[in-house]
Amino acid sequence: MEPIYEDNHLIIVNKKAGEIVQGDRTGDKPLSELVKDYLKKKYNKPGNVFCGVVHRIDRPVEGLVIFAKTSKALERLNKMLRDGEIHKTYWAMVEGKPTDKESILKNYLKSDGKINKTFVTDNNDDDAKLSILNYRTIAEGERYSILEINLLTGRKHQIRCQLSAIGHPIKGDLKYGAKRSNPNGGISLQAHKIQFIHPVSKKEIDITLPPTEEMMKLL
Repeated sequence: MEPIYEDNHLIIVNKKAGEIVQGDRTGDKPLSELVKDYLKKKYNKPGNVFCGVVHRIDRPVEGLVIFAKTSKALERLNKMLRDGEIHKTYWAMVEGKPTDKESILKNYLKSDGKINKTFVTDNNDDDAKLSILNYRTIAEGERYSILEINLLTGRKHQIRCQLSAIGHPIKGDLKYGAKRSNPNGGISLQAHKIQFIHPVSKKEIDITLPPTEEMMKLL
C-alpha cells in the first residue's frame, strides 16, 4: 500500500497485487485497515479513524483505489461512482495481439459467486447484465500486447472476462485462460488512471501511475 494523494477528505493509494480492499472470508487484513493504520500513525490519533471504501478492484489487480476520510466525502463519492462521474482507466498486458487495435466490446455477463467467476452468456439469461468496455492497443511485443481500457459499465471481473472472450486473456490470469501464472501471484492488470471532480473542493483530480516494470519493457 502506497499513498499517492491525500487531503482532508480523501486518500488515494496504490494497491499491490494480492492485497484485498475490503475484508473477506480469508480473514486477511484488508487495505481499508492498512489505510486506517497509516492515518492513525501519521496523525497520531488514539481512537478509531474513519476510512470509507469508495470502490474495489480485484485482489490480483494492482493500482489506484480511493478511500474517503469523512462520511460526507464517502456519501458524495459513492453517488459520483453511481452516476459515472469517476473515470477509471486500466492498462492490461494480454496474451497475443488483438486483430482490432481499437474496439468496443459488448457482452452479456453473468457471475457465479460459488466459484467467483464471470461468464459470457446471452441476453435471455435472467441474471445477465450488458457489459461494455472499449480498448486500444498501445504497445505490442512478440507474445504480449498492452491495452488501455475504459469501462462503460462496472461488472464483476468484467475486463478479465471480456478480454478472455476475444482470445486475449490477461497475463497471469489462470482463472480466465492465461497460459501461466505471474511470479507474484497477481495478474498484469493495473488501475492506471483516475479522474474526477473533488466532491468538496470541486477541483479536478487527475492521477496517473507509471506503468509497471513488466509493461515498461514493451513500451
